[in-house]
Amino acid sequence: MSIRALHTRPPFRAEHVGSFIRPPALYEKRVLFEAKQCSQEELRVLEDEAIKDIVKLQQASGIKSITDGELRRGIFFEGVFNKLGGVKALNRPIEAFKRYVPHVAAFYAAGVKELPTFFCNGKIERTKPFYVEEFEYLKSLVAPEDVKHIKVTMCAPSWIHQRHGSQETYDLSVYANDHEYFDALGVAYRAEIEELYNKGCRHIQIDNPSFCYFCSESMISGMEAEGTDHEALLDTYIRAQNLCTRDRPEDLIIGVHMCRGNFRGKHFAEGSYARIAIKLFNDLDVDTFYLEYDDERSGDFSPLAYLPANRIAVLGLVTTKHATLETVHQLEARVNAAVDAICEGNPGRTRDQALNQLCISPQCGFASAWQGNPVTIDDQRKKLELLVATAKHIWGE
Repeated sequence: MSIRALHTRPPFRAEHVGSFIRPPALYEKRVLFEAKQCSQEELRVLEDEAIKDIVKLQQASGIKSITDGELRRGIFFEGVFNKLGGVKALNRPIEAFKRYVPHVAAFYAAGVKELPTFFCNGKIERTKPFYVEEFEYLKSLVAPEDVKHIKVTMCAPSWIHQRHGSQETYDLSVYANDHEYFDALGVAYRAEIEELYNKGCRHIQIDNPSFCYFCSESMISGMEAEGTDHEALLDTYIRAQNLCTRDRPEDLIIGVHMCRGNFRGKHFAEGSYARIAIKLFNDLDVDTFYLEYDDERSGDFSPLAYLPANRIAVLGLVTTKHATLETVHQLEARVNAAVDAICEGNPGRTRDQALNQLCISPQCGFASAWQGNPVTIDDQRKKLELLVATAKHIWGE
């Protein structure tokens, strides 16, 4: 892994994670689409208009990193596995899913018998782009000088594997082991990232709840009971993502967002970053860590002592799980506490140097699934404006 410089702008001091609440017209059309009562083409007309509006909302709020709000997705991780050659979509019995995975445990508890998922039954090929078309549409909505600020969010390579483990993720006659499987996925991801870069993309965020699940005591104990080596699996997932991001140009900024679940305002896991901080902050090949820190579920800031001097931590201090609005002074106090933690680390840093390694954001998206969290569009706007006002107060930018 090459040593990269500290990058800012992007990420900007006031960031966001990507997804936004669907406006009423799009929400209603999506209900019809899910019920197979309208076509993809009919849905797309509403998506196009809603994306225009969500870009304007971000711009009016003072947010610089522009996304399409993930308004074309049913859920945050769409766009990769449903487009890969060698991978098929299917429903599988709940027994094919790992019970120890926090969100899977919730399905077991609810008595769910089967779930939609994916299975690799052939050689993985990027037969079509993942997110290039969506990026091109966003390009048409912003000024040429702002194209470099568009942020593309994408599913992590480990997402399906974590659900099923090595025995149920890929056909063992196609790939003999995890190394071969993730090597092939890495080729596909690098091809996507290269095409996005050639089209003008300079900012990518990989959404990877898998990492935060390793902070969960219930998952760790479940893995140990099954005989799964959780430290080795964490290493495997770090390697899997690094295969996707390696050899990127210096001016392509890639971050990872890690949270503990965000389904319609509900979380699935809790636990401090302390369990994974040393390994993740030092071994994962990204420029930016988007960290969930909106309540006590995430623990304190002490793991930030392990943040290298050339990485940015975006503190997810503003909750998207409910409408309660934080204040500028509350957020400032939290940022100062994070600065204290970084200053305790090695290498030693001044407070100004530590502060320069921080940005702020919501803890997750406002709508990781199309149904959205229990907040309104107006709540969403207020939270974005709060982040921008706080960033100006703390950093003057």
